[in-house]
Amino acid sequence: MEYQLVVDENRGMEEPLLSDTDDGKGGLRTLPFIIANGTIEKVASQGLMPSMILYLTEVYGMKSAQASNVIFLWSAATNFTPIVCAFLADSYFGRFPMVAAGSIFSFLGTIVLWLTAMIPQARPFCDEISGYCDAPSTPQLLLLYSSYAIISIGSGCVQASYIAFGADQLYRKNKSNSGILDSYFNTCYISAALGALVGMSCIVYIQDRMGWGMGFGVPVALMLLATITFFLASPLYLKSMPSESWCAGLVQVVFAAYKKRHMQIPFVGTSEIYHQENGSSCALPSDKLRFFNKACIIRNSEEELTPDGKASNPWSLSTVEQVENLKALMRIIPLWSTGILVSASLNQSFYVLQVASMDRHLTSSFEVPAGSFSMMVLVFLIIWITLYDRLILPLASKCRGKPTRLSAKTRIGIGILCCTLSLAVSAIVESDRRALAIKEGFSDNPNAVVSMSAFWTLPRYILLGIEEGFSVIAQVEFFYNELPKAMSSVATSLLGLNSSVGNLAASFIMTTVDNLSEAVGGRSWVSSNINEGHSDYYYWLLFGLLFANFLYFLACSKSYGPSKEESAGRSTAEDYNNAVN
Repeated sequence: MEYQLVVDENRGMEEPLLSDTDDGKGGLRTLPFIIANGTIEKVASQGLMPSMILYLTEVYGMKSAQASNVIFLWSAATNFTPIVCAFLADSYFGRFPMVAAGSIFSFLGTIVLWLTAMIPQARPFCDEISGYCDAPSTPQLLLLYSSYAIISIGSGCVQASYIAFGADQLYRKNKSNSGILDSYFNTCYISAALGALVGMSCIVYIQDRMGWGMGFGVPVALMLLATITFFLASPLYLKSMPSESWCAGLVQVVFAAYKKRHMQIPFVGTSEIYHQENGSSCALPSDKLRFFNKACIIRNSEEELTPDGKASNPWSLSTVEQVENLKALMRIIPLWSTGILVSASLNQSFYVLQVASMDRHLTSSFEVPAGSFSMMVLVFLIIWITLYDRLILPLASKCRGKPTRLSAKTRIGIGILCCTLSLAVSAIVESDRRALAIKEGFSDNPNAVVSMSAFWTLPRYILLGIEEGFSVIAQVEFFYNELPKAMSSVATSLLGLNSSVGNLAASFIMTTVDNLSEAVGGRSWVSSNINEGHSDYYYWLLFGLLFANFLYFLACSKSYGPSKEESAGRSTAEDYNNAVN
């Protein structure tokens, strides 16, 4: 498999706490507890998300647009908290306390959500026969939303730190464990994917067949098991101390450059006028974003440097390496932003409503839950990665007579295009489904199931699986390769930030479309009654936005220039041609 989760094994591990004299702590024996904790948390969180829109509309009587916005905000919070938790773990608390706290919070959050399904007074009254529901009271909504908040905090703490914490257990000073680390990261990725798959299938099936009480109770039991086993292995863990925060260095560059904003930058500079970190290979700053070069220019060495060559005031003088780290981060922001609308389109809750209104029988006696259709993205993702890595690339390399692979930027572009096409497919299927619902007399019945098979939506999930196999994995690879190794934690967090902002963007688009379409046409495109609304128009709007986003990606890619990967490939090709000639 070409993709693997990556963590800089040297980051935050310079302390002597992780040497060979730690009384035999750490090692492979601790990994099952750590991986199981992260995987079970993924099962619980992914099992709750797919069918949540049905819980909010059926049990809490929310309108579809309102329920979708609640889920968008919850998902945004869940994807944003790992960034905050990673920063806190690396800078203040350490990774073990963060994973431990995350396990407890996840357990408590699932308990609170389970109570909303088990206690009748915790939710509004709903008549299952007529479909009438009282409006939820403020205390009922506070209880529901607090469960979302606690689950988001717990999930963020666990997902931000458990992979790096597991890597800590394999570290031994002056010993190489790169092969073991590679296997560990691959195992984490596979277990996370399988955990999400189990959650989207088994947990969703329990919710659909056995009710919300049992469906929310199973994640509670799983998180209790994961928390207990994680703490039982506590005496075996290596627990590293937090290292210096990378964030402070970036902020110091901005402050130092602003203080020296009136300084003239020499067009031809030597390494002597720039402040360099001892042992750093970065001697001169680049010509891009030259304003920040002022931060590392030494104006007066006697005042600005200590006898050992360090900056007297880091807020007035930064190193060349710190400046280049900030530049690298700023340069990738435009390309990073092209994934926001992709994330927004991936997290559309209306996909579930569309599938729920169609015939989902796989056989005459087995009906696939509407929420479980989301797991098909993971299924096709795994299938596509296997085909791409084991069949397509070897075959292409054999045909061309040399190693062949697509660059990360090219794969990101292909992924965005696949996501764009998936929205066109969704719009076409929804147009046919809605027309059939009206023909069969279901225009006034939002809960009716039309005689159209839900498996007509499979092309959408195939395209979304390919999109994830191309774009999502390529983004992680691109960010990790382009940012300095000292910022590897930033690189692995950017995708989560992308998804978080994407959910906020999806909520904004949904609210705007709901208000404008109702004000102009008298009926919302995203009406609670999917047969009266026009979800197909909504999908076509998203298609247009995604196509414009694809053009924006092409412009950003051209402006960025060749990546490190493309530059290395070009050099290799030139060497190959010179050798042949």
